[in-house]
Amino acid sequence: MAESEIRDDHTWLTAFMSQAWEDHVDEYAAGITWSINKGWDSVNDLYAAAGSLGSDIDEPWILPVYGGRPVPHSADADPSDPPLMLLEPPGVSQAARFLAAVSFGELWNVAGARFSALGWTRQELLDHHRGLQGFYGRAASAGHAVVKVVWA
Repeated sequence: MAESEIRDDHTWLTAFMSQAWEDHVDEYAAGITWSINKGWDSVNDLYAAAGSLGSDIDEPWILPVYGGRPVPHSADADPSDPPLMLLEPPGVSQAARFLAAVSFGELWNVAGARFSALGWTRQELLDHHRGLQGFYGRAASAGHAVVKVVWA
């Protein structure tokens, strides 16, 4: 979303992301959201394998999943409210460049056996990778920020 539309307020963002989750089918169709259901650690670990590729990729691999700055809880917030991260437009652009440059095949060659042992298929991770490539590419092209939430 446009950074100017984001309130840097945990309570507001929690309500916004909760509504977005309720509307996620429509938002997926519109290309304005992406989610990883219970597998974000594995997707992040896959991207971490980029460090061992010895390539010229100089963009941070952590940006697509965990990148951004934490949005602090307000003093009166419910302690069970989820953690929120805000990745501002420059970081979104870095994430998009990383995702466009990194080879999924090479990542899989380096780390795929470990993920297969955990029950992941190549196709599942490839689908997440392609979804994140498209999502970040569109967000970067529009100059948007990305809000991330981790629901327990």
